[in-house]
Amino acid sequence: MEILSLDILLILCAVAAVAGFVDAIAGGGGLITLPALLWAGLSPTQALATNKLQGSFGTMMASWHFIRNGMIDIRTMVPEILLTFIGAVSGTLLVQHLHSAFLADIIPILLIVVAVYTLLSPRMTDDKAKQRMSRRLFAISVGFGVGFYDGFFGPGTGSFFTIGFVALMGLGLRDATAHAKVLNFTSNIAAMIFFAVGGHMVWLIGLSMGMAQMCGAWLGAHVVIHKGSGIIKPLLVVVSIAMAVRLLFV
Repeated sequence: MEILSLDILLILCAVAAVAGFVDAIAGGGGLITLPALLWAGLSPTQALATNKLQGSFGTMMASWHFIRNGMIDIRTMVPEILLTFIGAVSGTLLVQHLHSAFLADIIPILLIVVAVYTLLSPRMTDDKAKQRMSRRLFAISVGFGVGFYDGFFGPGTGSFFTIGFVALMGLGLRDATAHAKVLNFTSNIAAMIFFAVGGHMVWLIGLSMGMAQMCGAWLGAHVVIHKGSGIIKPLLVVVSIAMAVRLLFV
């Protein structure tokens, strides 16, 4: 692709900062940055690859901020991290041979279900509930399953991880958001590696946007820690519905 002008690169960085903020709280940042990358002139494959690169910076910063503030004991998440990575690699490899368009009719429905569950469920607070499955089973089902989905398609990954931690592991919404971000970072890294190996990455744009993503993600993680479900719940509803509408009508 042709070298971007400085003003377009600055616009992309501004978009990435906003996406990083939103993604740290409720997920869905990729549906903000991906259209911007396509608008800037990247091919679809370049846009997908570069989006994973810049998104990895945001999820890394949010994860680090949550760990640093004692919301996550990373040692207890090893099974979920490993299975999420394997799932994401599997999905990334498979999507090179199959077309992911058929998921476009299913995922909007799931995102609307996420929004309704978030809106109506009394469990979508910062209070903890009873754990419904073992950590190992959660890693195999949700870790591998959602990781595979992120490598294969992607939209709504953070939301699906968050709901999984709330509904199945009994975490409060704030803690679920923090744990979801670690797994989202894992799946981003897995997909990014294989896109990079394939030579599809636009490094200058991805790294520049990644720096901006980190700033937005740091602020978003800070808001999660101090505002909790008061900000996560409404934003999760809005982001889930917005993603569903975009996938259905755009």
